[in-house]
Amino acid sequence: MTKAELLRPQYTQSPLHFCIKAVVLALLLVNVSACKQETETHKTSIFSFGTVIEVEVADVSSKQAEIIFEAIEADLKRMHVFWHPWKLGPLNRTNVLCELTGSFTSASSVIPLLKQAKRLAIKSDHLFNPAIGKLVKLWGFQQDDYDFNEPPPEDQIQSLVKANPRMTDIKIRGVRVTCKNPALRIDLGGVAKGYALELILDNLKQTYNVKNIVINAGGDLKALGQRGDRPWRIGIRDPESRDDTTAFASIEAKSREAIFTSGSYERYYVANNKRIHHIIDPRTGYPAKGSLSVTVIHSDATTADAAATAIFVAGPNNWVEMANKMNIKHVLLLDDKGNVHVTQQMLDRVEFIKQPKNLLVVRTE
Repeated sequence: MTKAELLRPQYTQSPLHFCIKAVVLALLLVNVSACKQETETHKTSIFSFGTVIEVEVADVSSKQAEIIFEAIEADLKRMHVFWHPWKLGPLNRTNVLCELTGSFTSASSVIPLLKQAKRLAIKSDHLFNPAIGKLVKLWGFQQDDYDFNEPPPEDQIQSLVKANPRMTDIKIRGVRVTCKNPALRIDLGGVAKGYALELILDNLKQTYNVKNIVINAGGDLKALGQRGDRPWRIGIRDPESRDDTTAFASIEAKSREAIFTSGSYERYYVANNKRIHHIIDPRTGYPAKGSLSVTVIHSDATTADAAATAIFVAGPNNWVEMANKMNIKHVLLLDDKGNVHVTQQMLDRVEFIKQPKNLLVVRTE
C-alpha cells in the first residue's frame, strides 16, 4: 500500500481507544495565542488515539475547512484501526504471529511504522521500547478502564524483564517480518501519534495545499505556518496541579515543528495509595521513576514522540545523555522533586507561567 493509499479517506469506522480513559478537560490544554490582528480560523475536535485531537486551520474558507477536517478524521480512524495493538487489525495480527516466532507477511499499513519504531528504539538504547507490550498489559494499561487495577506480581514482572523483548528481535525485509522472541508484543502508543501527524500534514500539504494549520493530539502538537501574524502557541501542563487545564509554561511553535510531552499524569491509576503511571522502564519492568513530565521540540513528530518517552525513562540523572543520543536540542524535564531541567536552547524558547522553584540549565551537544 502506498502512502497515498494509506492516507486516502475511505473508511468510516468509529474511533478506537489505544488503552486509556479520556478525560476531556485534560485535553484542552493547548491554547492558540490571540493575534494582534484578528485572523479567521476554523476549529474542530476529533476523538481518536485515545484522546481529543484539536485542529485549527487559518486562511481557508469554511467549505475548505470542512473538507480538510473530514480528511483528517478519516485518516485518524483508519490509522487507529491499523495500529491498535490489542484489538482486531493489522498490528494485532502481527503480534499474534510474532508470538509464534518465525517469518510471516505483515501488512503494508504496519511495516513503515515498525521500521521507524525499530530505528528509534535502537537510537534510544531501547529506553523507548515498543516491544514491551506484554509488560504494558501486565500493568493493566491495555484496558480502556483501569481504575481498579492492582500492581502485578513481582515474579511475572521479572519474567518479562528477563526475556528482554526488543525491537531488534524482529527483522523486516519488504513485507516479510521475522520474530525470534515470543515475549515480544509491539505497542506503538509511544510513537504512533507522531507518525500519524507527519503523514496527515504531508497529505494536507500535497492534496489541499494547506499552509497554516496546527494539530494538537492531547498536548502533542505539529504546526504548519502560523495564525495570522503570530506563531501557534502550546501550553505545557503543570503535572503538580490537580487542575488538568493548568499550564506552567508555554512555547511558540515554529512552522513544521513538533512539540511533544510525555507525562506521568496522562494515564495512571492509584493502588496501595501510590500513583501507577503508564510509562514503563523496560530495564526494571516498573513505571519509570524520577520524572513527572518531559517536553521536547523537533522537526519530526515521530522522533519527538519517541524521544519524549526515552528521555522520561532516562530520568533526571541521565536525560542529557539520552537527549544527545537522539539529537534532541530542546528539552524541558520536570522531576519529582520539583526541579526544572532545561537545555539552553529550550530556555530560549519557553515562557514560564509558573516560575520554577529550581531551574537547572544545560547545553546539549
